[in-house]
Amino acid sequence: MSQPLINKFVVVGIGLIGGSLATGLKQRGACVEVIGIARKPETCTEAVERGVVDRAYTSLGDIASELHKGDVVFISVPTLSVTSVLQEVKQYISPEVTITDGASVKGSVLRAAEQVFGKVPPQLVLGHPIAGSEKSGVTAANPNLYENHRVILTPASNTRPYDLTLVTDMWRAVGAEVLSMSVEEHDEVLGATSHLPHVIAYSLVDTLAQDIHNPNIFRYAAGGFRDFTRIASSDPVMWHDIMRANKTAILQSMDLFIDNLTRLRSSIEHEDSDYLLKVFSRAKEARDEFTLMLAQRQASNKKD
Repeated sequence: MSQPLINKFVVVGIGLIGGSLATGLKQRGACVEVIGIARKPETCTEAVERGVVDRAYTSLGDIASELHKGDVVFISVPTLSVTSVLQEVKQYISPEVTITDGASVKGSVLRAAEQVFGKVPPQLVLGHPIAGSEKSGVTAANPNLYENHRVILTPASNTRPYDLTLVTDMWRAVGAEVLSMSVEEHDEVLGATSHLPHVIAYSLVDTLAQDIHNPNIFRYAAGGFRDFTRIASSDPVMWHDIMRANKTAILQSMDLFIDNLTRLRSSIEHEDSDYLLKVFSRAKEARDEFTLMLAQRQASNKKD
């Protein structure tokens, strides 16, 4: 990159998602300076010491006067905390500054923006990186987290083209593929493909830990259990907020899953071999197609 894409990149919430974007932009020379905003002073200190940000403060108000066109504020806090950050944005930040976010639910952020500003401000670009880890906090920052991963942007009808272009280029600078869809479609799709699997993983681990009274349950668990339940180590506060924010879509996916699980239970109880084989075969075929699709996409990204 011949010259930095962004002047000052301000990350509000210096955890896995925000910290990874900050370090990714820094390492690739895509911004002049990274500034962190965190609620706890000790988080600010640690983020600077680890090189995740160049400097850090506990309020956007501390640096608001420095921010102008060409600067980006990235909101990376738990979903239900976005409203309070947007209130700070309205109070302190110039309309020239590009604002974007990484929340996993877009409908709740859209409603928060309408509540705070009266309408979605043109400078705000709603987005969601489809990447993550079971790790959390400033120590989890990974500059390569977004390489070959997708980022979904859900711009409003009045989103300013300049800001949309800047946010798109920002994500591409850290190796991400940028897609666009409506807020409604995003929340429905992610409710099924991301939020439901987390519900299942959390519930399974809690069931085994709390309800099956056998001390050897985890001692003899193998790789399949480890791989399937990895996401149950994710940040509980973040996922608590996601469940509340995307309740309707998640409940719809859960109801469908529960219905299918009930039918599967019945087929096992009544030794319905044909039904069992059909479900397992369909699932294997679908999973194999998904794996092939991922491999083809990765190969295409490497060529590009």
